[in-house]
Amino acid sequence: MTVENGAMEQQMSVYIMTNKPRGTLYIGVTGGLIGRVWQHRTHALPGFTDLYNLDKLAWYEMHAAPTTALQREKSLKRWYRQWKIELIEKANPDWRDLWYEICPEAGADARA
Repeated sequence: MTVENGAMEQQMSVYIMTNKPRGTLYIGVTGGLIGRVWQHRTHALPGFTDLYNLDKLAWYEMHAAPTTALQREKSLKRWYRQWKIELIEKANPDWRDLWYEICPEAGADARA
């Protein structure tokens, strides 16, 4: 799960938001991961993630084709909860908020 040469905003992303390790999970798909995660983090839009305070990016996956990303999102939404947790923990065992990975300047702001 890395960002290289601005590719983040040019590809489709499937992502999982949470409020805490092994907490409530939300699976989404977007063409602009940084902007979409920012919307979740700032509660810019009312809805499920706002209601349950899902402001931490736990997992994401990049896709070149929108159809592939949409298929993956639909597939993950049908998975058992435990499978989703295992998917997250395989890539992110400490449940770090990956916002600081996709938006490094946010980490710099937090340290200032």
